[in-house]
Amino acid sequence: RIAALLAVLVLLGAAGCQTTTEVKVDSLAKADAAPAVSYQIKNKNPLVADDSLRHKEAAGFVKTALSGRGLYEAPPGAKPDLIVELDYGVGPPQIRRETVSEPVYVNVPGQVRTQTVQVGVDSQGRPIYQTVMVQEPPTQQLAGYRDYQITYVVYEKYLRLTARQNAEGIEGRPPAEVWTIDATSEGETRDLRKTLPLLVAASIDFVGQDSKGQKTVRLHDTDKDVAFVKKGM
Repeated sequence: RIAALLAVLVLLGAAGCQTTTEVKVDSLAKADAAPAVSYQIKNKNPLVADDSLRHKEAAGFVKTALSGRGLYEAPPGAKPDLIVELDYGVGPPQIRRETVSEPVYVNVPGQVRTQTVQVGVDSQGRPIYQTVMVQEPPTQQLAGYRDYQITYVVYEKYLRLTARQNAEGIEGRPPAEVWTIDATSEGETRDLRKTLPLLVAASIDFVGQDSKGQKTVRLHDTDKDVAFVKKGM
């Protein structure tokens, strides 16, 4: 029983320490787009080679997410319906300032009161009393609030997915966009590898959808969509 109780406490402690990540998602979709289920991923990040482990990992996350929406990667030699352009990265450092308010307390001396105490006995053995002054312990009282500013640096991690018709462009222009998703998350860490699965997971429900403005998705590392993306195909 003790072991079971300790296991429950460990699980509760782990759940309490989960960090919530906010992802901002903005998506657009062409209303009259032709049905499309197959795709090919194209790397649009000029800083990452197509054959790098980093790109392969990012593409794997996206393929898993798209499979959750009924899309599949076109096999070699087959013409895909869509070309899905994949771009992701970390933006430059940005300074943030925040006003923090904290309470200010003051020590208030305790009240002074009189108290009768026994100070001895007389020759007959009878108690002798004396009135003395006694001060109560000091207390703390709220005097107000103090505002101050803190400055910190954040980085924006971003993911952009753009699905285009697999067709020739017209007059030098790229093929029309079928849908596009922009997902961003701001935080003090520059660890894109840790954040990327969350960006992809937050995008799943917006594939081929119009978000009608920016939406906020809150995720934990242990959420089912995140676990699904990390598990891979």
